[in-house]
Amino acid sequence: MIQTTLSSLTRMAYFVMGFQVKVKGKAASIQEAPIFVAAPHSSFFDAIICALTGMPSIVSRAENLSTPVFGTILGSLQPVAVSRQDPDSRKNTVAEITRRALSRGQWPQILIFPEGTCTNRSCLITFKQGAFVPRVPVQPVLLRYPNKLDTVTWTWQGYSFKELCIMTLCQIFTRLEVEFLPVHVPTEEEKNDPILFANRVRQTMANALNVPVTDHTFEDCRLMISAGQLTLPMEAGLVEFTKISKKLNLKWNHVREQLDTFAAIASASKGGRIGIEEFAEYLKLPISDVLRELFLLFDRNGDGTIDFREYVIGLSILCNPANTEETIRMAFKLFDMDEDGTITEDEFASIIQSALGLPELDVSVLFKEIDADETGKLSYDEFKNFALKHPEYATLFTTYLDLQRHQLGVFEEHDTELPKGKHSPVRSTAPVSETTPLVRNKVCPEGNEEDSSSTSDKKDD
Repeated sequence: MIQTTLSSLTRMAYFVMGFQVKVKGKAASIQEAPIFVAAPHSSFFDAIICALTGMPSIVSRAENLSTPVFGTILGSLQPVAVSRQDPDSRKNTVAEITRRALSRGQWPQILIFPEGTCTNRSCLITFKQGAFVPRVPVQPVLLRYPNKLDTVTWTWQGYSFKELCIMTLCQIFTRLEVEFLPVHVPTEEEKNDPILFANRVRQTMANALNVPVTDHTFEDCRLMISAGQLTLPMEAGLVEFTKISKKLNLKWNHVREQLDTFAAIASASKGGRIGIEEFAEYLKLPISDVLRELFLLFDRNGDGTIDFREYVIGLSILCNPANTEETIRMAFKLFDMDEDGTITEDEFASIIQSALGLPELDVSVLFKEIDADETGKLSYDEFKNFALKHPEYATLFTTYLDLQRHQLGVFEEHDTELPKGKHSPVRSTAPVSETTPLVRNKVCPEGNEEDSSSTSDKKDD
């Protein structure tokens, strides 16, 4: 009785507001498709689909249940509430969707907007897997607003709820098209892979809408808002988070912390990108050939700047793997030339000057930043803490050593011909002390299978 009443009242409300709703296709029964997936989701007016499908249960933000009037109506539909901030809530939501979808008619059909957030309908973003984990047939539902003036789209920037309502009501009429596509029955391959299932349904819907697809998600929106709060261009936070997080095993909170560091470096450029000048200033080092090589490893598209996506990938692929406990300990031994367990400013300057090929370089500012207790000597703990907070330096030295090998033709095949326990001396082209090359070799002990690929190969990887 509630469903019938609400369906009639909803249709009447849309008619009074001036909506001209055109329906194509036919809604499937619960036996044919327990789940409806609707896209693109761009407005609260998309709720018309509920009236056209017999008021099914929907997946909605938990915050919507506390909205006056609307929250009460929503609650009567027995929704599946999800908190987009709580990872456990998402897991429980998927379990509840699966339970209802497999109930064989004991629960109403479920309506899901798989994008998980509102967009401007110019493309379809990544579909969440919740609608596809139950491995049951789904019916795609398309939404179109073919109006000359768009007064319905509600995204992260633009008009508020009240402003959209007022502008929409000021229109003589608002056209809305709802199209029910044929039911998509998953193959065995799709049943075993919800991501594949979701992507194929998304592509089918995108083809029918004649729009592209993109791998951005709600997490990108959160990063976009954070970028705006850090006075960066909001688009700086769009990194296709879900895509790179799966490949690099990243967590959102970790990437959010990296955004703070990126903003601190890029603030001088005021363009949401890091140039080599800002990069050098952040590292407190002058621009040199070695620093340019490191910068090029981050600059994946070769445009002369590093955007946030390149910065995240660079830290994950280049810096963090190199910044291990073993690498930090070997680097400490590299600087500790007299092997007394501490690093003096002279020792520190000697290696830095050699690495960058700048014998007159003043490194006192950098040394003081590492010297937290201001004793004039660096302990291993001080060196380690600084290295963990600034993983770029680990790559700086490994890049330097790789360049030395390629420039002087020192390859692994040659190393294996040396007597056991000895290493081929590597002479620096910069004028440094006689002992520097020997100490520097301690960072590459015998048996370490160093990658002999070129820096361009590392960039491609």
